[in-house]
Amino acid sequence: MSTPVDDPLSRERSHLAASRSALRAMREDVEALDISDVTANWVNAEVLARQIEERIKALADLSDTPLFFGRLDYLPGERFYIGRRHVHDADGDPMVIDWRAPVSQPFYRASKKDPMDIALRRRFGYTGGDLTAYEDEHLSDPGEAARTSKLLQQEIERPRVGPMRDIVATIQPEQDEIVRSGLSGTVCVQGGPGTGKTAVGLHRVAYLLYAHRERLARTGTLVIGPNRSFLHYIEQVLPALGELTVQQATVEDLVAHVEIKGTDDATAAVVKGDARMAQVLRRALYSHVTMPTEPVVVVRGSRRWRVAAYELEDIVRELLDRDIRYGAAREALPQRIAHAVLVQMERSGEAPDDRVQDAVARNSAVKAAVKQVWPAVDPAKLVLRLLSDADFLAEHAEGILDEEEQKAVLWARPARSVKSAKWSAADAVLIDEATDLIQRTHSLGHVVLDEAQDLSPMQYRAVGRRCTTGSATVLGDLAQGTTPWATRSWQEALAHLGKTDAMVEELTAGFRVPTDVISYASRLLPHIAPGLTPVVSIRENPGHFEVREVTGTADVVDACRASLRHEGSTGLIAADARIPELAAALAEAGIPYLGPGEETTRETRLTLVPASLAKGLEYDYVVLDEPRAVVDGEPDERTGLRRLYVALTRAVSGLVVTHAAGLPPQLASSPLR
Repeated sequence: MSTPVDDPLSRERSHLAASRSALRAMREDVEALDISDVTANWVNAEVLARQIEERIKALADLSDTPLFFGRLDYLPGERFYIGRRHVHDADGDPMVIDWRAPVSQPFYRASKKDPMDIALRRRFGYTGGDLTAYEDEHLSDPGEAARTSKLLQQEIERPRVGPMRDIVATIQPEQDEIVRSGLSGTVCVQGGPGTGKTAVGLHRVAYLLYAHRERLARTGTLVIGPNRSFLHYIEQVLPALGELTVQQATVEDLVAHVEIKGTDDATAAVVKGDARMAQVLRRALYSHVTMPTEPVVVVRGSRRWRVAAYELEDIVRELLDRDIRYGAAREALPQRIAHAVLVQMERSGEAPDDRVQDAVARNSAVKAAVKQVWPAVDPAKLVLRLLSDADFLAEHAEGILDEEEQKAVLWARPARSVKSAKWSAADAVLIDEATDLIQRTHSLGHVVLDEAQDLSPMQYRAVGRRCTTGSATVLGDLAQGTTPWATRSWQEALAHLGKTDAMVEELTAGFRVPTDVISYASRLLPHIAPGLTPVVSIRENPGHFEVREVTGTADVVDACRASLRHEGSTGLIAADARIPELAAALAEAGIPYLGPGEETTRETRLTLVPASLAKGLEYDYVVLDEPRAVVDGEPDERTGLRRLYVALTRAVSGLVVTHAAGLPPQLASSPLR
């Protein structure tokens, strides 16, 4: 009979306790740093103090988050514990290896066919923060058959309460390949519901920050999500992995040059989101450049220097031919004119230097010529004129937009000023395009774009401007495109993004949605995205699934009450128009609920979700109210069916579909096999 000290679980618990102590010591060492005599000035002191503060936060020991989740025993005899961050003892020897380190890679990719020099892979099971179980795979033992990890299945199927969590303990080989792909290349991930594409994108950011920290610290990283609710849902994933510096935003945040006060109908939004609008804007902008008809005469002392009109025209044409930004060319123009004057000075025997050239460039005659030939243009005023002035739009949209398209984008009531204009979200993207034509947009080192299938070509261009010198991770599902301008193909989208050489990967293994639920939802695929491979759930638990005919909202409330008897979160998803009625019914029944993106608690586990905001969210149990109303709530049937597909695939453990009206006929077809 083994003593407790010989028990493997006891030894692993001892290592966990020692690792936590070592992490605490690492944090205390940082807290004890005295920088009072290190820095030369207060600016450096502030920067260093901020870095120390971030380091302390990164070394936080989260009580309910396992410090390590696996162990690798290499054949030479080395042993490594794999966790969310690196931990070392007082001598600098590693106690936990960061999951992103090269030595950790076999934890995700080693198999019986390719053991990668691993003798044993051990997975750990936790209850809260307590280590309660372990499971071994002897990869180099030919006598042991490969088997599905029970702990892995339990972790995948663990109830979802609160915000999205990391998946470092459950990353699969095909996901790991994407996560660890290089910084220089752009990756596009097509993934159906529950395939983990969002998690893969976030973990890829964490990996890139580990492998290229200095470079990305200089250039920056950004995660772009579809809405604030989604960003709130995912915001804890990277901090849990020790990464605190990644910015998060929506596309609307990126292009927030004006206050959004108006909306577009679908026709106007489609035309404004079309990439052809970039050509219209470019034409309109450069129409402000006029060829000079008068010479420039610069007076310096008793001398007059004359630059002829034909010379000025040559300078202007050269700048136009160089195809540089409008603003950069405008800044270069006075220097070019000044250089022409200096050439004349040198020919006359003078010896002017750079200070003279700068003085000439600032001469009032030169400035007046520049103002007339290459005037400053405000991007918002440019777009305002295009959308308000039919003649101006027609002049610059000729051969690009037809008459009906021009009518679609023109405002019915032209605005008098930028401030009074009722700008739409699509208008803001046009202003961003015009802004970039005038002055180059700052580029980041890496951008993650999630739910990308819903972006317009002009929105892709806006995102692409933020990573012209960097790379991107594009995440989405063509079957979940629910906007009138939804992406038709990833190749087309990547062209608008400026990343035509991107690698496109498809994830088809479903880790989140149960088999019965995804099979039912997949009945819609032939009608919304016939070329896509259906998701195949790898979950052992088929999940609870039921289609229930009801007589009114009271029955829907009863379905929610039944779902809340289970552990985990419940989402009541309904067509936007039905949300007020359902909210009143829940309130009357005394059932508290949250809005999308609000963090569930053990006391309040029900979220009332408009179908338009369901994308990207997940709940253990979902009650889907009136599928026909979800479809009818969209401008056309195809978009409505895509919206329904999204709503049907938000459940992790069970789905109840309630309906008083008839179901959409597309759900009556046989499930895909």
